[in-house]
Amino acid sequence: MNLKNNDNFKNYFTAVLSCLAAVFADQLTKWLAVTYLKGKDAFVLIPGVLEFQYLENRGAAFGIFRDRQIFFIIGAIVVFIFVCYYYGKIPSAPRYLPLKVSAVLVTAGAAGNLIDRVTLNYVVDFIYFSLIDFPIFNIADCYVVVACFLFAFLIFFYYKEEDLACFSFAKNKDNRNEKCDGRKG
Repeated sequence: MNLKNNDNFKNYFTAVLSCLAAVFADQLTKWLAVTYLKGKDAFVLIPGVLEFQYLENRGAAFGIFRDRQIFFIIGAIVVFIFVCYYYGKIPSAPRYLPLKVSAVLVTAGAAGNLIDRVTLNYVVDFIYFSLIDFPIFNIADCYVVVACFLFAFLIFFYYKEEDLACFSFAKNKDNRNEKCDGRKG
């Protein structure tokens, strides 16, 4: 195995372990919610601001697409394929670590909710910001939202166009700059 393949293996291995750890944390918090919140009154953490309240969400955000689990399952699989493909294109340079973190978080969020959809036919939600009457959500949802905000920030404010040449759909690979090989950053 050459050095580049070894680096790719390490990158994917680290990403998989990180994703598994995040999914474990999500599933643990959902188990705690089922164990301690289901069938009980909300647990108020900060009065008028934050509480834990059990909810079985059979849809997406705000309950849209209710009982369309196959739609969400297919969507999660598409996200996995897309992220796995593009994760391999992210350079190893430290400058691209935030992009890798974003990819791991969105994958962990999709996986956490996918596990619920496949095993329970709904997603366990339990975090409620009563201050703004925001819909009840879970840790996996937090991963996805943080990943999307991080990704948007990186694309609009952090990376330059040439930094993202690695993800170009251009047919001529000679047009890719050296950053795509992780030699600069």
